[in-house]
Amino acid sequence: MRQNRMILPTLREVPKEAEVISHKLMLRAGLVRQLAAGVYTYLPLGLRVLKKVENIVREEMNKSGAQELMMSVLQPAEVWHNTGRWDDYGPELVRLKDRHDRDFVLGPTHEEVITALIKDEINSYKKLPINVYQIQTKFRDERRPRFGLMRGREFLMKDAYSFHTSWESLNETYDQMYKTYNSIFSRLGLNFRPVEANAGAIGGSGRNHEFMVLADVGEDTIATCTHCDYAANLEQATAHLEYAAAGVAPSADAPVFEKIHTPNTKTIDQLVSSLGVEASSFFKTLLYIIDGKTVAVVVRGDHEVNELKLKGLFDAKSVELADDATIERVTGAPTGFIGPVGLKGVEVIVDEAIANAGAGFAGANERDYHLQNVVPSRDFAAGRVADVRNVLEGDTCPKCKEGKIEFYRGIECGHIFELGTKYSVPVGATYLDENQKAQTMIMGCYGIGVSRIMSAVLEQSNDDNGIIWPMPIAPFQVHLIPVNVKDETQVKVAEQLYARLQQQGVEVLLDDRDERAGVKFKDSDLIGLPVRVTVGKKAEEGIVEFKVRKTGESQELTLEQAFEEILGLVLGH
Repeated sequence: MRQNRMILPTLREVPKEAEVISHKLMLRAGLVRQLAAGVYTYLPLGLRVLKKVENIVREEMNKSGAQELMMSVLQPAEVWHNTGRWDDYGPELVRLKDRHDRDFVLGPTHEEVITALIKDEINSYKKLPINVYQIQTKFRDERRPRFGLMRGREFLMKDAYSFHTSWESLNETYDQMYKTYNSIFSRLGLNFRPVEANAGAIGGSGRNHEFMVLADVGEDTIATCTHCDYAANLEQATAHLEYAAAGVAPSADAPVFEKIHTPNTKTIDQLVSSLGVEASSFFKTLLYIIDGKTVAVVVRGDHEVNELKLKGLFDAKSVELADDATIERVTGAPTGFIGPVGLKGVEVIVDEAIANAGAGFAGANERDYHLQNVVPSRDFAAGRVADVRNVLEGDTCPKCKEGKIEFYRGIECGHIFELGTKYSVPVGATYLDENQKAQTMIMGCYGIGVSRIMSAVLEQSNDDNGIIWPMPIAPFQVHLIPVNVKDETQVKVAEQLYARLQQQGVEVLLDDRDERAGVKFKDSDLIGLPVRVTVGKKAEEGIVEFKVRKTGESQELTLEQAFEEILGLVLGH
């Protein structure tokens, strides 16, 4: 490709709307341009990268035995009503009406559509299992689109769906997809971790893993073990139980609880400062409204409630903190003085980290008062004991019970689910077994954010000068730069090398612009192609400069040496 004719508008200044490095580089390097908030046009350079990511995904999916198809972006509302997600999905669902006033959505995902299709087309156990996928544009009306392609309203996604006669069969496909995803992200040159995750809006009753690309800008927190391979999203992470609350007496030796005066002392930090004890010595109580029901949740003072775990515990559609009026009506006390002792008319959920703890402090359900020497098992009963908290760095690993939990930030670029019968039951997807009896299909679901991967790559692969593309997804593999396009010898040498490389299938961007050398080199570093070949003053001697973008290593080579080096690097990937 000749750069002089290419739509490749590089920018020197960082656009004001760009907050993270990947977004800044996409705009500055001429990969994308914003059309509206969360909606982007892919320019030729960006589209080449997107297609390469897509092809790697497609190759690995095909290798796994999955079959590619294409479903409609426009989906009738009826299929969403069948599963209840028309109401449950929320405002992110892009809804519209046709000229006949019929409701439709622009698909954010395709569980309903594919299940309806397989229901109509597959009717025998002999045709199962089956795994089908598509690579297609999705739409989600994000409340706050940001970070460029990382969280947009329109994005490219690979979504796959498998159908089975048994959980054993689903487990086999799930394991195959787990391996396939590892192959995909490895080929993309990414530093990633598969982590245990929460099923979220997609749902499901079996295993699920997110594939997280490690990056400081990531919106997700990953909890990993310092000793073993345990890794989980913070939403799902657990810790080995260590019951003892710091600095308090064991329950057997604790005196009867008593009320203490704590005027205007509402927060844990205020109580710690006032009473001179550790935050872990407190039993913090919060009121939640869960699907319309009021529930009290008790956690250690230095812990935070994990609302997704709480939502899963109740299999709830909505979980919200109670407002001040509800708190005072239920407990008789304002916010900051709630406690589990003597609470009536509400279910009390006690986090397992304090279920067998020693004595501690709790709210007295009375303004300006708290209780001391409260023992969970003695002074208040738990409706249920469950893990409903976020783990902390330094907690003990639940898997090996030796290592400690440490946190990383990650960008979710893939997610695989064992759905079970969440969609097949309401849609009525059944097959006839060996005895000609109708049985419900068991499903799996496997997604990859194809366009988001571009952002993830740039977050990991850049320096102060610009992008550093991994060879497998670089828009071009070689940047060929004749320093002076008015020098006949330089142009001739560059054109000859350009033609030879193209004949070998090497993707070359020839900078044939009549620009200063400094401008060309700055653009080259910004665009970040893996190899740069500069044809300069030594062209008459058949010498060029060969530079590897990733390492910065530069050397003078003969044309033949440069040609062989390029073939070795390109074919090696």
